Amino acid sequence: MHPPPPLTALSDLDAQLRSAGYAVLDAPSLCRLSAVALPQLQAWNRFWDDLPPDVHLRDGGRYRRRRHGSFIVDGARAPAVPHRAHWQPLEYNALHGGYERWFEPLTPALVADPAWEPLLCALGRCASALRGPQRWFVEAHAFRIETGNDGIGRPTPEGAHRDGVDLVAVILVARRNVKGGETRVFDARGPQGLRFTLAEPFSALLLDDERVIHETTPIQPRDAALPAQRDTLVLTYRAGGFQDAR
Repeated sequence: MHPPPPLTALSDLDAQLRSAGYAVLDAPSLCRLSAVALPQLQAWNRFWDDLPPDVHLRDGGRYRRRRHGSFIVDGARAPAVPHRAHWQPLEYNALHGGYERWFEPLTPALVADPAWEPLLCALGRCASALRGPQRWFVEAHAFRIETGNDGIGRPTPEGAHRDGVDLVAVILVARRNVKGGETRVFDARGPQGLRFTLAEPFSALLLDDERVIHETTPIQPRDAALPAQRDTLVLTYRAGGFQDAR
């Protein structure tokens, strides 16, 4: 068995992020943080059944599906911006960096859901507690990792990495018939790190992207006769603007 995540009390969230560079919230804490009910989040599962294949996997894999959207969090508002490419520099993503990746947009019904904006704004408050109050440029990625023809799915094919942003939130949406998928978080300045497995739907890992690097190990099916899926929502918060090709 993989170790359970080291949960953070909601009252300690800001201090934990500042001191350790990471925090883990269980689902009830994420709901209290964002003032939404858990059934509202659970109703999002259907949107992950409508993710198209990621056509940009440079390792030739067919194990990832995704959609992408961009937003500006400004206080209690989180309006979407016109659909744009996802871009990362090579220094942060050696496998997929350095070129524009256009993904299908997030399903409009997800973006219009009453729980969407409160969740983005709540995590924006966490980013402001970490870096100071400001507008946040947010990219939202809906991922489904499946086990491909070789029986393996890779949540982070680029390996341990940073994203070039200020705050990263990894929210587990679902885990079905999966073994593996262990989360690893390491101090970017030294060997210190921890390993655990997010297993509770709508638990969340928050990361100070300046302080830590992270990865998730490959997944395999527990029962090879059944599909294996790991669904996540990854939200990145960046000060000053979106990352764009220069």
